[in-house]
Amino acid sequence: MDAQQTIRLPGSGIAPTDESTPTGRAGDLTPSMITADQWSDETLAAAGIPVIDTSIVSVGGGMGSFVFVDHLRIAGVPATAIKVLGVNDHPWDTYEYLTKNSQIPRKERLRSDSASTPDNIWGFPSYAMREAWHAKGIIKKLDPIWNVLSEPILTDYFTPRAGQVFSAIEREAERISYFDCTVKGLVRMTRKRIGGGYFTILTPPTGTTATKRVAYRSRFVHAAVGYPGLRFLPDLQEYRSKYDSTRVVNAYEPHEHVYEEINRHGGTVIVRGGGIVASRILQRLIDDRDATSNNVAIVHLFRTYITGSHGPGIRWRRPGANGWAYQGFNWPKAAWGGQLRVQLEKATDEERKALFDVMGGTTTPHRKLWLRQLARGRREGWYRTRIGEVEQVFSRGGAVITRIKTDGEIVELPASFIIDATGLEADISEHRYLRDLLEHSGAGRNSKNRLDVDAGFELRNTNSGNGRIYAVGSPTLGGYYAGVDSFLGLQYAALRIVDQLAAQGFCKRIGPIRSISQWVAWRRGKKI
Repeated sequence: MDAQQTIRLPGSGIAPTDESTPTGRAGDLTPSMITADQWSDETLAAAGIPVIDTSIVSVGGGMGSFVFVDHLRIAGVPATAIKVLGVNDHPWDTYEYLTKNSQIPRKERLRSDSASTPDNIWGFPSYAMREAWHAKGIIKKLDPIWNVLSEPILTDYFTPRAGQVFSAIEREAERISYFDCTVKGLVRMTRKRIGGGYFTILTPPTGTTATKRVAYRSRFVHAAVGYPGLRFLPDLQEYRSKYDSTRVVNAYEPHEHVYEEINRHGGTVIVRGGGIVASRILQRLIDDRDATSNNVAIVHLFRTYITGSHGPGIRWRRPGANGWAYQGFNWPKAAWGGQLRVQLEKATDEERKALFDVMGGTTTPHRKLWLRQLARGRREGWYRTRIGEVEQVFSRGGAVITRIKTDGEIVELPASFIIDATGLEADISEHRYLRDLLEHSGAGRNSKNRLDVDAGFELRNTNSGNGRIYAVGSPTLGGYYAGVDSFLGLQYAALRIVDQLAAQGFCKRIGPIRSISQWVAWRRGKKI
């Protein structure tokens, strides 16, 4: 059995198992094309695959693609020179799917700071200012402003509501004509073009084109495909394969039936994980308990239990208590734009890996609401924690039994449901498109086993004449920047890439004058 089971995410680009098998239809890939690392124009013509020319292709169609297109348009690149290939209707679709399932609906707050604004590359006005500001130009409430002025000493970090972020992105997408750039379909692969540049193969929705495949010929390719799917640990995978998939669920997949049944009949829920998603799952369970008096019992299973401040040396001390490690964001703040960012860029590969090992780890924000809820649960006895290593998960008498090894003894924990909040799939080879890049483009892996990019997010060893491939987001973790899987990280990557494109004469540089004029256009809502 594989170590993990991967379940496809909407918009992730994982192909059905038979996707790479030639069918003999007009405009299909031939066996020789699938095995070749480079194609010529004649190769595509002989296969009957139509070719569409464009300057730059962004693969993914999610948040990474949107942020990149926003920077390109502000840098003066016309919408007609950009193609965004993916299956999403909106750039936030996959992100909202994950946040909604992990109990962060539009009205709840994300783990992102006030100035990380994917709809606004300048970060001003911030989300806090926008929440405080009335449409008529007056301040309607001071709480958000006080929050950012006093965080994190007197207040918790300010974070925007998910709905605020998505609505702002929608406005900006309309302003920059983002949807004019998008083409729906499943991206099959990107291959080098003999003579320079690349061919990116798209499988459009059935019946929308005369041929099964369409090729986009471009000088530049931007890979922003995100996570390949949901991860299940071996014991949970075995349970789902042997019994059912309704009693053991991943926090990122739809699992509303868990809360509905618990609210009707009560029961015990085991929550696994120690990050923000586990925090949100616990809050949902406790909110429902308070609202319905369902008498749910919660068992929170930790493999590593944090009892206080911890870390290698005073510089890396991180607060913690009751099993949790507390940190406002998934990386220290200095990793986004301070000394840790500079240190990562200057480090050798081995030094960089060591830095990631020290900075990493599962954390959750210190939020007073969660802490009060859990403290009440401990006092009243319906929330308890267990520490141990899982030996087996199985079904017995209608219950899900988790057998753990703790303090040298074996303990069995019965429950109605298990909610796994341990994370997302991180193996880039699970992603069909990324796997093809590794096998045919010359792309390699970094010290964290992700895509090897340089400080400007260019995918190393993938040049094709004057063509370049850039990669962003979670598949590049372990490179020269820590917060790649964040709003600010996507903006930082986009700005670095646009600077390189400007140096190659492809677009204008976003210098002070252009930046100010474009901010004024953004503030006025002027279409570009």
